[in-house]
Amino acid sequence: MSNFGGRPHGGHGTATIPCKYCRAPLSVIPGERAIQCAHCNCVTRIRRADRIPLPVMGPLTAPFQRARGKKRAVLVGITYAGGMRRGCGELRGPINDVKCMRNLLCQRFGFPAECIIMLTDDQRDPFRLPTKDNIRMAMQWLVQGCSYGDSLVFHFSGIGAQVADDDGDEVDGYDEALCPMDAFQRGPILDDEINEAIVRPLVHGVRLHAVVDASYSATVLDLPFLCRVARNGYWQWEDQRPPSGAWKGTSGGQAVLFSGYSDGKSNFAMPDAYGSVGAMTHSFVRAVECEPRGVTYGRLLTSMRTIMKCGGGGGYDDLQGPIGAPMQHHQVANFSGVQEPNLSSSEMFDIYRKPFVL
Repeated sequence: MSNFGGRPHGGHGTATIPCKYCRAPLSVIPGERAIQCAHCNCVTRIRRADRIPLPVMGPLTAPFQRARGKKRAVLVGITYAGGMRRGCGELRGPINDVKCMRNLLCQRFGFPAECIIMLTDDQRDPFRLPTKDNIRMAMQWLVQGCSYGDSLVFHFSGIGAQVADDDGDEVDGYDEALCPMDAFQRGPILDDEINEAIVRPLVHGVRLHAVVDASYSATVLDLPFLCRVARNGYWQWEDQRPPSGAWKGTSGGQAVLFSGYSDGKSNFAMPDAYGSVGAMTHSFVRAVECEPRGVTYGRLLTSMRTIMKCGGGGGYDDLQGPIGAPMQHHQVANFSGVQEPNLSSSEMFDIYRKPFVL
């Protein structure tokens, strides 16, 4: 996913802008901050002066008016089948990743099945396809009306991207993004929007855990603090608050992201992308299953890193119970190019004292 970024040029209020790379005209879609060119496949950032505001979202449509228990989850898995990624093959791990996460949440942590929304590109229901609009509505459903004691989970398995930052809120100068199945038509979902959608609305007593298995996903929730853990176990929180002073925290709740560090330079062969289980999701599920209840965040992260370093430990055959059943006898594939799992949070805490609780 190279060649992402760039600031387009165009007058205020125009309906089209030229592609940064091939100069083809691109239609500006209401609410979008970046758009992918159908001619050269590159992504152009839509500068603020050229953006068309998106009307305020009204009540959720019927397909997203589901049960709203204290434990809710949105699970997204995208294979990009049918030529959605031009010039690249499809990924076969994401749908299995979603199934395994659902089993983990239901059987290990007591999430009601009716309180889990699964968006995968093998579904017939158009409201269960991982389009940009459906992902947006699912994120709204996840946090809408959240209250003390809610435990929320967001999982994404697919492709990520980097887009040049244009508002000074990124320490490294780049926004991270997740690619929906219609990314070529609608563009990626930027970390700014993800933060606004599922991080800032969290009120006191609400916990959000996100697991993202995608390239360039280390800070895809734009959380203020990133935990650096050395090989000797020494850890330290790194301040990721934006130079612009923009607020990226919650409204009193807590958000934690398990994601993968990737510098975009990893070499992984295309046949590996046809594996059946994503390496990042596999390391999380296997670590949770193998560690005792009440495991600390630090211990869980260390276990995930060990599992990933060992190449997935030979698949899911050694998972206890039925949680890993959908993945048994399948290959573990690092289709996202993740080099090691990372932990970021809306607040700092002692990772070796605080227990991981869903």
